[in-house]
Amino acid sequence: MNVDVLINDVGPRDGLQNQAKILTAEERLQLIEALSKTGLQEIEVGAFVHPKAVPAMAGTDVVIDGLPANEITYNALIPNRKGYELALKTGIKTMNLVTAASNTMNEKNIGMNNAEVMAVCQDVMQQAAKDGIRVMAYIATCWECPFEGMIDPVVVEQTTADLFAAGADRVVIADTIGAANPGDVSSLFIRLKDKFGLEKISAHFHDTRGMGLANTFAAYEVGVRMFDASIGGLGGCPFAPGATGNVATEDVALMFAKMGVSTGIDLDELIKAVDLTKELTGNCDGGHSYRWMALQLEKGKSLN
Repeated sequence: MNVDVLINDVGPRDGLQNQAKILTAEERLQLIEALSKTGLQEIEVGAFVHPKAVPAMAGTDVVIDGLPANEITYNALIPNRKGYELALKTGIKTMNLVTAASNTMNEKNIGMNNAEVMAVCQDVMQQAAKDGIRVMAYIATCWECPFEGMIDPVVVEQTTADLFAAGADRVVIADTIGAANPGDVSSLFIRLKDKFGLEKISAHFHDTRGMGLANTFAAYEVGVRMFDASIGGLGGCPFAPGATGNVATEDVALMFAKMGVSTGIDLDELIKAVDLTKELTGNCDGGHSYRWMALQLEKGKSLN
């Protein structure tokens, strides 16, 4: 399907990893199945991390084995070469690697400094190229780090260059703690656009300070056409104090729909997925637009 904007829903991984209630593999599959009916073209379904570190992601191999057959690009997080090998056995074809723009965040998140994490990324992507695996490389804390403060845009630019040189199919610029503002979002993406173009660059925003949607729009205005979002606004990072949920998929999808920008998403089905998310987690209020969208459906009005 040709769309103006591509949305990757990260709810089943990034959204669930920080929840107090740990969902079973079967419950996670219920959520993914609901999302698969919305018209989303990409869904992050889990992570191959140590279950003691992130208990909510245990059984990702079971989840992948039960995924509904369709044309959706399912993707999963891998932290290192071991995670890559585990993911490879499941047959998943798109994997997500994460580094950070700050040394301290890498040390807290992965236990390695920037140079060591980049070496791991280079090793994994070299092997992925041989195996025919697509890699999306994330750069966390692109605007601000909870430990080091503001991030120099030069560091983000160099990290992006290094990841593309290593073979990344896409680089995702991430505001891990929701500290960015539209002005800084615009300036960073203008910088990256001038250096690399934006065809292979995506954006990942959190809504900690209520600016997730504004930042999404700012990135769109510069020319970004690929975004992460999380159903119901679920999210947060176990290794980043104060990082709350991701920008909600329903907020992003509704904004673009009202702008006449196609995402391929059925908004009626999307609200059904939010309702299921609320039921499964017991800890989801939905995005800023959820109550209005749900009310329209209660009135018998389609959102599409």
